[in-house]
Amino acid sequence: MSTDTATTAGGGPRGWARDLGMGMRFAVGGGREGWTRTLLTALGVGLGVTLLLGAASIPTMLESRAQRSDARLPIDPPDTAHRSAATLVTADVDTSFRGDPVRGRLLRPDGAKAPVPPGTGALPGPGEMVVSPALRDLIGSPEGRLLRERLPYKDVGTIGEPGLVGPGELAYYAGSATLTTENGGHRTAGFGARDVADPLDPLMLTLLIVGCVVLLMPVAVFIATAVRFGGERRDRRLAALRLIGADIRMTRRTAAGEALFGALCGLLVGAGIFLSARQFVGGATVWNINVFPSDVTPVPGLAALVLLAVPLSAVAVTLLALRRVNIEPLGVARSGTGRRRRLWWRLPLPVAGLALLLLNGKVGRGGVDPYLVAGGAALFLLGVALLLPWAVDAAVARVRGGPVPWQLAVRRLQLSGDTAARAVSGITVAVAGAIALQLFFSAIQGDFMKITGMDSGRAQIHTSLPSRDVATIRKMISEFRTTEGVRRVMATIDASATRPGPLRPGEDFRPSTQLTVGDCATLAELAHTGSCKDGDAFIVKDSTGAVDGDYLAKTARPGATVDFAWDDEAGDRRTDPRLWTVPASARTVDSRPDATGRMAFGVFATPGALDLKLLDHPTARAVIQIDAGVPDAVEHVRNTAARIDPGMRVSPVQNLERDKQFASVQKGLRTAAVATLALIAASMLVTMLEQLRERRRLLSVLVAFGTRRATLGWSVLWQTAVPVALGLALALAGGAGLGLALLHIAGKTAFDWSVVWPLTAAGGVLVLVVTLLSLPPLWRMMRPDGLRTE
Repeated sequence: MSTDTATTAGGGPRGWARDLGMGMRFAVGGGREGWTRTLLTALGVGLGVTLLLGAASIPTMLESRAQRSDARLPIDPPDTAHRSAATLVTADVDTSFRGDPVRGRLLRPDGAKAPVPPGTGALPGPGEMVVSPALRDLIGSPEGRLLRERLPYKDVGTIGEPGLVGPGELAYYAGSATLTTENGGHRTAGFGARDVADPLDPLMLTLLIVGCVVLLMPVAVFIATAVRFGGERRDRRLAALRLIGADIRMTRRTAAGEALFGALCGLLVGAGIFLSARQFVGGATVWNINVFPSDVTPVPGLAALVLLAVPLSAVAVTLLALRRVNIEPLGVARSGTGRRRRLWWRLPLPVAGLALLLLNGKVGRGGVDPYLVAGGAALFLLGVALLLPWAVDAAVARVRGGPVPWQLAVRRLQLSGDTAARAVSGITVAVAGAIALQLFFSAIQGDFMKITGMDSGRAQIHTSLPSRDVATIRKMISEFRTTEGVRRVMATIDASATRPGPLRPGEDFRPSTQLTVGDCATLAELAHTGSCKDGDAFIVKDSTGAVDGDYLAKTARPGATVDFAWDDEAGDRRTDPRLWTVPASARTVDSRPDATGRMAFGVFATPGALDLKLLDHPTARAVIQIDAGVPDAVEHVRNTAARIDPGMRVSPVQNLERDKQFASVQKGLRTAAVATLALIAASMLVTMLEQLRERRRLLSVLVAFGTRRATLGWSVLWQTAVPVALGLALALAGGAGLGLALLHIAGKTAFDWSVVWPLTAAGGVLVLVVTLLSLPPLWRMMRPDGLRTE
């Protein structure tokens, strides 16, 4: 290129295009050295683009899962669907197996035109079932033997993708010949109900916004780092351009063109990794989240934003970085050499971020402004990343003396601390954001956890079987007591007892109370019965000491007659009177909560006190103690329940209950955090390898002149350790500051330091692992043959 051509290549669109194109030609035609640099840049940018495309796919994944979930819900009309050839009766028979949910539904068609659930070609007949591929694999394996006993149906088909929220979902449809609306079924005319989700709580919305910022900021930081790979060698090439007549603006645009080519290659690499990786997402389940590969499709608008933002950011970052570099025809001088980095323009960024967060006010006083929260968190984390180079320079500026490896490391950091800081800036931002997020998590999780009042020390499982005959209830109690792993069964039979006779003046309904039938040991768990023998009865007051709002006194007292016949909604008797006289010896006692926290009151009776055949629509309840030493004791109980009646509810006795939305958001953020940490680890390794590659000749020269390899190895380790230590300290302080701001928004004051140290340690371990992985390439680069050149 002639001097005239170089000097006349001015600005404007044509000049920009010419200079950018020249930089791209340099990236392509730079020989092995140039291609290596371009490939490293493309790999670094590609890793970031992969995660950005994954983040852009989250709305599509959620929407696709929600649509398929809604499509299989039975339509619930305002009025009960009338039986016809186009209706069916369905019942939910969900269960779980070793902590994994198993979705099940019983079906009985009313006619030949009955609707078919999505994903199935035909309705299964009685005793048959269609299953998801994951469930078929599970029940066909040795680990799924217990679950196979719970599903005594013949496998006749497979549920397709339209009927599953994910390829790993455990689900089945089973045909029934006995299901009716009287024994737990629900008649429907089709599938495809719309499940309207509850709006997000403001605290949860804040958590979600901050989580997205925390997860994406390290990606942005690393992409900005990746486009600066090979900066020192690039600057020397630009000096050569200046020597043949190019002005400073032209050289900067040429450098931007070289970075632009690397970013464009990174887009291709990222798209390739994304398309390849999404083919395997169906086989991965993280915290019960599982999607089909077709669900992982970026939103078009967000994908376009990524495709535009990454190249433009590469150009902008390169131009900004070159403002500190004086490129002259005979060499390169960095304006920062011999002068400390300035703090005055870096410190306002985190301060402005905190100000934006605090401007939002407390959540309890109104809604959440997503722009203030997102902007504040992003500014704060950006400020943390920008403070790290200043902290490295300030820490090593006046360090003198020490062992030779330490001196080599410190001198290198004094000359090019920004390069070392860039290598760990991503982990600094990630740890700072994770600390703030965990502090926020720990402070607000109590708002999304409800104390159930249950006592898991007294029992571990409770079951219920409504509206069944007494013989089935007795069978339930008997089989539970002989189930493997069951230590004790506290079972009751519940019914309604009303005052006999017509309504009295002023009454809209007959006074009623509960009847609870159980043996003496079980009744003692529900009330302070004292001495008891079979044939006794009790009048049990509620927990407040009142007598059931006077209904108990109006309905039942010692010697009074009650009626067990079932009333309909209009108050009319559906059956003939079923009269029973409360024994005159019945004592009045106080109620006590059972293991599930339920306070039973009314009339308590032992089996010998009445004929159970008198009960109309009885309900059985069982609270079960299991032997913790028996493997799969809970699964044996579930199998017994399914054998008695597939519709029986089996639930754990748990002291705390977590909000489902909160649990879902937490699972999603954890899943994304795993992907982010994997990216950070890979990106740090690429960055360290690129830095070692640039210093290959220097290391080889030192080895050739007799420097011990161990000395150089320790110097490289110290060059990594100092920025890492400063970065983690900055992350600790920054994460605590951001966490305090989020706690202020939530109106919380509790600061849980226990969640801070594990994250800081995890960041240190991650850096240590990456450093160890970089040692083998380091030893290879310290060979004398590294002095060879093209």
